[in-house]
Amino acid sequence: MDLVHERPDYEFVLRAADGRSALVNDRELSASFIITPDRLLEDWAAPAVDALTPELLEPLLALGAEVLILGTGDAQAFPPPRTMAACLARGVGLEAMTNGAAARTYNVLASEGRRVVAGFILAGG
Repeated sequence: MDLVHERPDYEFVLRAADGRSALVNDRELSASFIITPDRLLEDWAAPAVDALTPELLEPLLALGAEVLILGTGDAQAFPPPRTMAACLARGVGLEAMTNGAAARTYNVLASEGRRVVAGFILAGG
């Protein structure tokens, strides 16, 4: 049987993520970040998820997502209702999930060619 190593057709792949760190391609990150299939924005100034304001989501929304994934750490949590409403008012769905689930979801959506933007909140920052 021949095994073929498949390479994704997008630039940034999330290989692992938990509440403290993430592995993007071969680079380990320990501060909160934003990722799209073709961009990596490090050191996103994200507080705890319950303190996320619409203004703090603006860097994600500015990237033109059709789907916004929010990795909330080791446990699933949700931003305040007004933050969720700000996304809906712009026609963007916001899905909040653990960082591990968010990484898997991001990779699936990116592999499908979707305009996905993901923000990951890490305990380190």
